[in-house]
Amino acid sequence: MRFLRSALFLLLQLVVTVPYALLAVLTFPFKPFTRYHIIMGWCRLNVWMIRHVLGITWRIEGWDNLPKRSAVILAKHQSALETILFPVLFPPQSFVLKRELHWIPFFGWGLAMMPMIAINRSRGTDALTQVKLEGAKRLAEGWWVSVYPEGTRVAPGVKKRYKAGGATLAAWSGAPIVPVALNTGEFWKRNAFVKEPGEALIIIGPTIETAGRPADQVSAEVERWIEGTMRARFPHHYVTTT
Repeated sequence: MRFLRSALFLLLQLVVTVPYALLAVLTFPFKPFTRYHIIMGWCRLNVWMIRHVLGITWRIEGWDNLPKRSAVILAKHQSALETILFPVLFPPQSFVLKRELHWIPFFGWGLAMMPMIAINRSRGTDALTQVKLEGAKRLAEGWWVSVYPEGTRVAPGVKKRYKAGGATLAAWSGAPIVPVALNTGEFWKRNAFVKEPGEALIIIGPTIETAGRPADQVSAEVERWIEGTMRARFPHHYVTTT
């Protein structure tokens, strides 16, 4: 049954993505926020299919922690699920992403029509400067900026080095940070065709203020909260050796 559900989801996703890509291209004359809301219909359709076809649901904790002004979201990244879900859950966002995603047929076309921050990760310091400058511009325009600080998807129970981009942007612009912990990888594993039904948990942490603070201090606080929450709420993914 899980295989059939996953196959049906993939088929429906293909059926939805092709016309939406063409629609995305046609939104070019509109203002960025208008384009965003039109193209995000793709996410809303996928969210419906994730819930009703794959049988994956989600529970959100910490809604009251969201600030009233534009913020930088720094989240654990375990699957494609949060990439699809976050635009539906949070205010309009500009994602920091690798520029190669724009080269994907159809899907990449939609991304290219939105004010994302597409970086060349091989350029190091130049990429960090791009995140800082373009991210500050997006925040000033009223967008939120979403960054996965580990830079890639990680399996449940795995931790990679936290990169400085998101914390540097927040500290430089004075924007607050919204840290997010989650366990989506339990249901949608990286590169796995078959998805597992169940309820994912997404935890929105207390707002971290950044004004007047050094970026490394901010980054360390974000990492402590996310990784501490992961271990406290999903201890079955962590094995303690003695």
